[in-house]
Amino acid sequence: MLSDAHTKPDFDLDGLIDRLPKVELHVHLEGTLEPELAFRLAARNGVVLPFTTVDEMRARYDFADLQAFLDIYYAACSVLVTREDFRELTLDYLRRADADHVRHVEPFFDPQTHTDRGISIGDVIGGILDGLADGEREFGITSGLILSFLRHLPAEAASATLADAEPWLDRIVAVGLDSSEVGYPPEPFAAVFAAARARGLRAVAHAGEEADASLVARTLDCLGVSRIDHGVRAADDPAVMRRLAEDGVTLTACPLSNLRLRVVPALARSTIGTLLGAGVAVTINSDDPAYFGGYIGENYRRIVAALGFGAADVARLATNAINGSFASADRKRELLAELAGVAGGAAGAE
Repeated sequence: MLSDAHTKPDFDLDGLIDRLPKVELHVHLEGTLEPELAFRLAARNGVVLPFTTVDEMRARYDFADLQAFLDIYYAACSVLVTREDFRELTLDYLRRADADHVRHVEPFFDPQTHTDRGISIGDVIGGILDGLADGEREFGITSGLILSFLRHLPAEAASATLADAEPWLDRIVAVGLDSSEVGYPPEPFAAVFAAARARGLRAVAHAGEEADASLVARTLDCLGVSRIDHGVRAADDPAVMRRLAEDGVTLTACPLSNLRLRVVPALARSTIGTLLGAGVAVTINSDDPAYFGGYIGENYRRIVAALGFGAADVARLATNAINGSFASADRKRELLAELAGVAGGAAGAE
């Protein structure tokens, strides 16, 4: 999988990564809440966090597993109260994304995390849309918003959330499914996903992060998704890998998240190289970067170094993200042309 360029001592692979026009397909807006912003919002909204300082909050980021992370994640979300809070959160992320040369993003948000606290869904969605619009004006980053259901809550609650979001569905590109995988199968959500698709929305879902490859196959079978979020455990089953490659399903992998949540013991043990080698459309993303030690650029740099990828591999990862996005055909052509200008013949369209 190594390209010739990687072996040349004068080739600046880090420079190529920096210049790549990136598309991010797996980032949770709530997971971009940096401790500094969390404490500012807590003070503004009169919320008491279970941490006394920024340093103490960061010191808690040694997660034993996904649930340990989620416990802190949901506690921090309590500082998000007003429409302006959600706008500020979104714009804060886009500012960091711009520094990594992100050109298009399709972020997740979890409305149930907020509406269950009594926050208006209109304030949640309205604030995020305000931030995305501000980010496009300021940085030129285009976007498509994904409404995610929490799989640890009943499917009936997901259906109610979809109904509550009806006034904004023309501004949302897809629905997703996230939170804990183990013990929370996708099948109960088949009806709400079908209802979302009937409204013209695309579908994505988390699978194959902490649960095995069979969950990836079941998610494809019952939810009608065009992307699997994470999906790295699919490499454990050649038949599932083959299905992903043949059906053109995009995987939105998150290397640093997998490392911090102990999905892999070291990045050199990541299955991303195996999946890419099998023809699966893998992409690189940051997941919850405020908690996992790096935004998308750092995820690219770390996995490229760990797996010995070369320039052609880097361009392929970036191309997969453009082709796997829900951006318009015109926007995809623009991004592919920009990528070709940066990466030369290593980049290519579908």
